[in-house]
Amino acid sequence: MSSEFAIEARGLSKHFGDLRAVSALDLDVPRGQIYGFLGPNGSGKSTTIRMLCGLLTPTEGSATVLGTEIPGDTKLLKPKIGYMTQKFSLFGDMTVQENLQFISEIYSYPADDRKRRIDELLGKYDLIPQRQQFADTMSGGQKQRLALACAVLHHPELLLLDEPTSAVDPQSRRDFWANLFRLAETGTTILVSTHYMDEAERCHRLAILDHGVKVADGTPQELQARTGMHIIEVIADDPYAAQAAIDERTEIASVTQLGVRLRVLIPNRYSDPVEIVRSALASQNVSGKTQTAAPTLEDVFVAVTMKPGEPVA
Repeated sequence: MSSEFAIEARGLSKHFGDLRAVSALDLDVPRGQIYGFLGPNGSGKSTTIRMLCGLLTPTEGSATVLGTEIPGDTKLLKPKIGYMTQKFSLFGDMTVQENLQFISEIYSYPADDRKRRIDELLGKYDLIPQRQQFADTMSGGQKQRLALACAVLHHPELLLLDEPTSAVDPQSRRDFWANLFRLAETGTTILVSTHYMDEAERCHRLAILDHGVKVADGTPQELQARTGMHIIEVIADDPYAAQAAIDERTEIASVTQLGVRLRVLIPNRYSDPVEIVRSALASQNVSGKTQTAAPTLEDVFVAVTMKPGEPVA
């Protein structure tokens, strides 16, 4: 495996009967970066993560994770990776302190150093007031911080996070990501799955998955530059009528309402996208202000998932 990458996968696939959960996935995850999996539920994100950490055996293909071949002796990976599931999976009838103590024993953390490490994590993840609190009685954000503390207790080289912020408030999400950036700055490689666009934009690189297929891969900026679409923004007094008028044009790939604004995607092969939209509005006597806009990651996602398996990158 190249020392440049923590994860390299080629043709990685997983089938459950007739269901192709992941199909021929190629993946290169650089060391010391936050790499995102963006996709809706059922797109193959969780299945891929479970294959990479050895919980599922691939149907086809292979991967190298921190020098360990998959499929292979995945027991070698255990001391090197941390894994945080979407659903809180620690012990609700144990205190925060007891959960951390148990995890330290599971990973055979040096006995003489366990107390110092647990105290360090309680402070770092703002859990000192909850030290003796049962995990089941904690808020969603507190449970999330505890789960992350347990996942990193043994100083893993690679952290695998499966939609870790799906059940917490916006402030807890921001705090969680601040912790991820601090981990990445110390050299930890992080693979995180999400369906939140704002989280995907924070990743150093990301892959977009759709129906088990990787349809785009790159930095957020690279993906936005390669959208393959003109982006037109429309502000109309009657956005419903405006959307109906625009939808009638065959050149339109997508039109989405965002409050009083419409976000219109038109393939690059059309040379005058603003005129297309203006003409559509005029044909139905709908007034509106029309202008070009810079692509967002959500525009990229819409563009590459309209035709599954047809990448723009």
